[in-house]
Amino acid sequence: MPLDKRFIGRSYGPFTYELGLEKMREFSLILGGSTPRAGTPGAPPAHLSPLLYDEAAAKAGPYGDVIASPSFAVVFAIQPFSAAIADPELGVDMVKLVHGEQELEFLDVMKPGDVLTTTGSITALYDKAGLDFLVVTTESKNPQGQTVVRGVWSAVIRQ
Repeated sequence: MPLDKRFIGRSYGPFTYELGLEKMREFSLILGGSTPRAGTPGAPPAHLSPLLYDEAAAKAGPYGDVIASPSFAVVFAIQPFSAAIADPELGVDMVKLVHGEQELEFLDVMKPGDVLTTTGSITALYDKAGLDFLVVTTESKNPQGQTVVRGVWSAVIRQ
């Protein structure tokens, strides 16, 4: 049974997340391909920018602090999407759901200590070829109200 289009516009959030240096650093090192060692993410690969993990290099760099890898935004910006697919009123059968795609637009760097607030809403519900598509658009803002990350997340659900 197709998803009910009356849920288009339903909002989720706000969800608040404070970026932590160690989590950002570990995320960058692991995604960069470091080899974990005894409770640490391991030595940084040669190709990985020190702006993502080295405090001294980052302080001397253009942003004045360590910055998060762009893909780190998935850690917090996905929350409204997760809330939408779990919304009991929407009635998504999680067994039939696959993550379709995501698009992220970065409008500012993310630094340790940044507190970001993410909200989102269902922006599209449609069916195509016997499948339901659910699209959630999100915005993550800093305390000054400036958007740092915009996201578009989609799910594909077998009917």
